[in-house]
Amino acid sequence: MALGKDYEGQDCALARALEIVGERWTPLILRDAFYGVRRFSDFLAHLGIPRAVLASRLQALVEAGVLVKHGHDYELTERGRELWPALHALARWGERHFSESGPTRLFEHASCGTRLDPDGTCPVCGGPVPPESVRMRPAPGRPVRDDPVSRALAEPRRLLEPVRR
Repeated sequence: MALGKDYEGQDCALARALEIVGERWTPLILRDAFYGVRRFSDFLAHLGIPRAVLASRLQALVEAGVLVKHGHDYELTERGRELWPALHALARWGERHFSESGPTRLFEHASCGTRLDPDGTCPVCGGPVPPESVRMRPAPGRPVRDDPVSRALAEPRRLLEPVRR
C-alpha cells in the first residue's frame, strides 16, 4: 500500500507545514533559494534532481506562497523567508549529529562578523538575524563541486543575493 501525500485527519500545524516543505528535495530547494539560486537550470545543476520532480516542487512552493516566479526566476516570498530559522536550525542539528566532517558552510551576522548560534541568533548582538543580514562562506578545507552554482557559492556572500554565474 502506497503512503498518502498528506496528513489527512491530523489537526496539527506541523502536519500542515510538512505538507508544504516536507517532501523529498523541497528543503534542499529552499536551502538553495536562500543561497541565491533563482533559475530552474541552476537548481537543476546544483541539486542533480530529476527535471519533473524539480518542476513539481517549485510549482507547489509557488502555489503555497513560499516562492514567487518572476519570468525565469524564482524568489522567496516573505512567507518563504520566515523558514530561514527552521532550515538553519535543522542543518546545524544535522552537523552536530550526523556529519563526521563538520559544517560545509559557516553563517555569520554580516553586521558584526560573529558566527550565528545554531538557532540563528547572533551571540554578540542578541536576537535572531534575518536572512538578508546573514553572510555565508564555505567551511575551510571543504572541496567545491564542479558545477557552476557550486563554484559561485565558493565565495563568501550574503544570503538571498542572486547567484550570477
